[in-house]
Amino acid sequence: MASTMYTIGEFAAFGRVSVRMLRHYDAIGLLIPAHVDPHSGYRRYASTQLPRLLRIVELRELGVGLDDIASALDSDDESRIRHVLAKRRAELVAAIDADTARLERIDRRLSLLEGSTAMSETVQYRRVDAVTVYAASGIAPGGGPENVSPVVGTIITGLDDALEAAGRQIIEPGIFWYEPVPDSDDLAVHVSYVAEPEPQPGDGYDVVTLPAVETMATLLHRGDMSGIGESWSRLMGRVIDEGYRMTGPCREVYVEADGHEPGPDWVTELQVPVEKA
Repeated sequence: MASTMYTIGEFAAFGRVSVRMLRHYDAIGLLIPAHVDPHSGYRRYASTQLPRLLRIVELRELGVGLDDIASALDSDDESRIRHVLAKRRAELVAAIDADTARLERIDRRLSLLEGSTAMSETVQYRRVDAVTVYAASGIAPGGGPENVSPVVGTIITGLDDALEAAGRQIIEPGIFWYEPVPDSDDLAVHVSYVAEPEPQPGDGYDVVTLPAVETMATLLHRGDMSGIGESWSRLMGRVIDEGYRMTGPCREVYVEADGHEPGPDWVTELQVPVEKA
């Protein structure tokens, strides 16, 4: 049976999309009209094309990108659509997790504004002795947990494996420090464990001595990493308000940390080397 032909306006109405959107789908090759008049340029669509349009509309409503839609619909393999939907589901879960973390941060901030002492920690200024560590490094494409956390995970895995292969002990606490990369938005991320009294060099890690700091501004952050940005902001705000300036890289010392997955019982000391401005 011959297919029924529809004008672009009729076809758009069937699919609940705009004529402009159909023209866009044509331009990118996602849904090409069954016939285009060579003189007038009028587009006409066949009734057999309606299932493809409806599938496009459904996937767009789910937030699937046009490139993924094209790859799914142009494949005879049904598993391709399952893959595209699974990918979109993972994106939504990640977005929900990110929004949940933001809600928790807002709640914590509101608690502080309302006078709650649940998050109050004292900023202290004290001397920190030099410490020798086994360290590994990587480059994050900027600050913030979304950029730093994936890099940290990779560095930790490599450092643990290197120390184990070299027969070295993993001695807590872990010490991280961060340095901006000149002339870029990148951030150098350094992960380390305290070395034995007689450090031994090996493959996959460096022996580094972190210098003593006469005046280190410190603040304890309790819990996982979801609110550590707020703790850093509070520490830096106090440092500035009290007339100090930074003199070196910031450090994070994981005073109490069970395993590598941050948890509610973790205690992290944030450290900033400072001097009076």
